[in-house]
Amino acid sequence: MILQKTFKNIFEEAEEKNKRFYEISQEHEAQTLDLSVLQVRDKVKVNLNAMKTAIEQGLKSKEKSVSGLCGDDCAKLIEKYKNGKSLFSKTYQKVLTYAFATIEQNIRMGKIVACPTAGSCGIVPSVIIAISESLNADDEKQIDALITAGLVGQIVSEKLALAGAVAGCQSECGVASAMAAGALVEMYAGTNEQILNAVALALKNVMGLVCDPVAGLVEVPCVKRNAFLAIYAVTAAELAMAGIKSVIPVDEVVDAMQQVGELMSPRLKESSEAGLATTKTAIDITEELREKWSLAD
Repeated sequence: MILQKTFKNIFEEAEEKNKRFYEISQEHEAQTLDLSVLQVRDKVKVNLNAMKTAIEQGLKSKEKSVSGLCGDDCAKLIEKYKNGKSLFSKTYQKVLTYAFATIEQNIRMGKIVACPTAGSCGIVPSVIIAISESLNADDEKQIDALITAGLVGQIVSEKLALAGAVAGCQSECGVASAMAAGALVEMYAGTNEQILNAVALALKNVMGLVCDPVAGLVEVPCVKRNAFLAIYAVTAAELAMAGIKSVIPVDEVVDAMQQVGELMSPRLKESSEAGLATTKTAIDITEELREKWSLAD
């Protein structure tokens, strides 16, 4: 069995076999790696457990990154929620704090799962794990969701390189948001069609998002984008499960993202030569860090 390389084809195969996307994906992985489906799922569980550990550690830490730019936003949110003041439900609070917890572990050089990249690592775990706690979903359901997320990322990557240096942050945090949206629909037992609509809705609403890291570090604005794009994922899933569809089919959305990535100036693709990276404050920060680190040498 060869895994289809477009969402349309994978949808047709799943419908023909009366299977869910994760079932098609895990069978393909088993065949490709010469493993059993159970062994494939065991490998996914290792990643799931690593995500949970990153969240647990991140929730407990206030340690700043080496630059000092980030590292305590999760702690600030937790403190705010202790006072019972929030616009969000408990579940949404968890999505936000788990996203910060994970991406802040990344900037501390802690162990995370790149999903699909290190700079977007907080989005998929925060959505899957926070919502699973709300649903009291067991590990098997979470593994189904994570396999679904992986399939989404894999299909997008057939056309769009998942790297900010190639296509901007739309291909990192944007794709992570789409992966999380698809995973969330799976957790709620939505249809395959709803999964595709959630993916399309998430992708097209972050299209054109540039990669403009201050001082060339995966910190500002990357850390906060993880929290925002996690909420985007929940929104996309909610809309899709309400029967709201993307007018533009998901494969065409990916084509459009590829085009936008090609048209995007190289200065907006992780080079720190435009966007937020060249604001007055960002330039000041960059110079301060250069001086600090040169003195340290």
